[in-house]
Amino acid sequence: MSRKRLGFFTRLLDQATAAERYELAAEQIAHAEAHGFDSAWVAQHHFSESEGGLPAPLVFLAGVAARTSRIRLGTGIITLPLEHPVRVAEDTAVLDLLSGGRLEVGVGSGGTASSFAAFGHDSAARSAIYAEHLAVLVNAWSGGDLGGGNHLYPAAPRLLGAIWEATFSVGGGERAGRAGNGLMLSRTQPRAEGVTLAEVQKPIVDAYYENLPSGTAPRIVASRTAFVADSRQEALRHAEEGIARASRQSPELAAFLRADTHVGTPDEVIASLRADRTLDRVTDLVFQVHSADPPHPLILRSIELLATKVAPALGWTPSEKA
Repeated sequence: MSRKRLGFFTRLLDQATAAERYELAAEQIAHAEAHGFDSAWVAQHHFSESEGGLPAPLVFLAGVAARTSRIRLGTGIITLPLEHPVRVAEDTAVLDLLSGGRLEVGVGSGGTASSFAAFGHDSAARSAIYAEHLAVLVNAWSGGDLGGGNHLYPAAPRLLGAIWEATFSVGGGERAGRAGNGLMLSRTQPRAEGVTLAEVQKPIVDAYYENLPSGTAPRIVASRTAFVADSRQEALRHAEEGIARASRQSPELAAFLRADTHVGTPDEVIASLRADRTLDRVTDLVFQVHSADPPHPLILRSIELLATKVAPALGWTPSEKA
């Protein structure tokens, strides 16, 4: 397998106003770039301040693109059923040019069920809408007729190789593999009690590899929660506070959050991550601090420790361009 890439992910959940959240997240991404990270990813969430602080990821990433020069910028994810696919094609085409070809486009059918009504859709139909919108998006980037003899401008054929599909299912892994797209694996995933994240994601990864066309390079993102600090006591204290906040919002997630969060000193986090066998088979290891959500200075420190201590122990080496 080629060189493993290192990513930073944020849902923009700092305990601050929206404007402050955007500024802090941009600073965190710039800090990740300065420490050699290969990519930065932002989530999209509508309406809920506590679930995610960013409804317009492409707008935000345009601002980040102006403050960075090398780090790749990704959406993790755009909730495609809630978007007009031609507008997504146009916005991503412009952003890719503005960023110097650094855009990665993660898409998915997910999103909070209650958000669908505001966009005139039924959440139960999300899978069908997703498939329809993804086909339109691919056609647009391919230069196809969008109706009435219209074609995408500016052209964006490069983005055909920058699609990442998020999924919880084996069927989703098969679909992404057949299309030759990237596969995005979540840091938390619903599963039976006693089943680990690696165990539930193994068949998804298997299906992806089994369906990938011959000669197509695999692209698999594994997002994992990791909060690294200089002392175990500091890490555990902040992590417990953050997970307690998240658990109050969604009590059913509490067990998953605690089981899937890698917290502690660099050596402790390295040992914890090495037990996750999924990470041996991914191309992109992407870290976030949610739901620990420590204060901003500790997020910056965690980014530093991930780049200098944790990721190298897991096989990552900085790019020569870093």
